[in-house]
Amino acid sequence: MGILDLFKRRAEPAETRSSGSGYTAAIMAAREAYISGASGLAELTSTAQAAVTLWEGGLGLADVEGTDLLDQRSLTLAARSLALRGEALFLIRETGLVPCSDWDLRTRDGKPTAYRVSVSEAGGGRSETALSAEVLHFRIGCDVAAPYYGTAPLKRSQLTAGLLNAVEKALAEVYETAPLASMIVPFPEAPQTDLEQMARGFRGNRGKVLIRESVNVAAAGGPAPVQDWKPHDLSPDLSKSMTRETLAAARDGINMAFGILPGLTAPATTGPLVREAQRHLAQWVLQPIATMIAEEASEKFGLAIKMDVMRPLQAFDAGGRARALGAVVQTLALAKEVGVDPSDALRLVDWGQR
Repeated sequence: MGILDLFKRRAEPAETRSSGSGYTAAIMAAREAYISGASGLAELTSTAQAAVTLWEGGLGLADVEGTDLLDQRSLTLAARSLALRGEALFLIRETGLVPCSDWDLRTRDGKPTAYRVSVSEAGGGRSETALSAEVLHFRIGCDVAAPYYGTAPLKRSQLTAGLLNAVEKALAEVYETAPLASMIVPFPEAPQTDLEQMARGFRGNRGKVLIRESVNVAAAGGPAPVQDWKPHDLSPDLSKSMTRETLAAARDGINMAFGILPGLTAPATTGPLVREAQRHLAQWVLQPIATMIAEEASEKFGLAIKMDVMRPLQAFDAGGRARALGAVVQTLALAKEVGVDPSDALRLVDWGQR
C-alpha cells in the first residue's frame, strides 16, 4: 500500500431503501385495508364480515376437478378478496398459487396482457412482472367501461353501506357519551354538603329500600311546590329517530348485496328459511363465481376444470331430489318397455348435461 492510499477517502456505503412495493408499502396497504371501513364501505361491521365469512366457507369447500392448484387455502383467499375488493390475483408457479397484494396491468382490446404484481413477504415484499398467461385474475362486478377491473359488492352499494356505517357509528357514540340511566331528582333547598351526602347515599344501593323525607312540607309559611320525588330521566329516546328500523334495513340491504336473503338474520327465522337462504347464496352467487374461477383456470392451465359448491354445501332439497330421481328411473323404465328412446324423452323436458 502506497503512502497516497492512506489519504484516499473511503467510499460511502450504499444506502438501500424500500421500494414502492416493499415492506413499508405492504404495511401501509395493510393499515389502509384495516381502516377502510371508515370511508363508508362498512367493511368493519359485523354484517359485512359475516357475509364475507359465508363466501369464504362456501368457495373454500367447493369440489374442484381437473387440478390440484386450486386448493382450499387459495380459494378462501380468493373469496375474501372478491368479497372485499371485487377481484383476486394469483401468480401461477410450480409450487402453487402465489397471492398478490397489489398489481397494475396493461391491456389490449380490453383484455390484460401483462401485469406488474407485488407479493407480500414476512421480511418485505417484492415486485415482479408477469404475462397474463402466468396469472390467474378473478373479477366480479365488472363494468363495460373497465372490464379488466372488478367491483366489490359494498362498492356497488355505497349508499346502503354508508348508511349502515353512519348508524352504527352514531349508536356507538351515543352509548359511549350519552348520560344513560342518569336521573335528576328534585330536592328542597339544602346546603351543598347535604346534597353530596344524599348523592353518596343513593350510589351503590341497588336492591335496597331508600327512605327519604318528602318535599311536600307545610311548615314555615305554607306548602312547598307539589312535586314529590318524581325523577326526570336523562337517557335519550332513540325510538323517535327510528334507529332500530334504519339499522335493520341497512343490514338487510348489505346482506342482499352479498346475495344473502335478509330472512337468514331475522330473529324469528326457521330451519326451512335457513336452508332456502343457503341454497340462494350457493346457487345464485357462489356457483357463478366458482364457474368463473374454473373458466379462468381452464384457460390458463389448458385443462378442463370444473368447480361445484352445491354438493359440498348440500344446497339442495334432498327429499325433493330423491323423489325426482325415483320418478325419473320409473319413467325411463316405462319408456324402455314401450320402446321409446330414453334420450329423446329426456330431451323433450330439456334434461341434459350442463
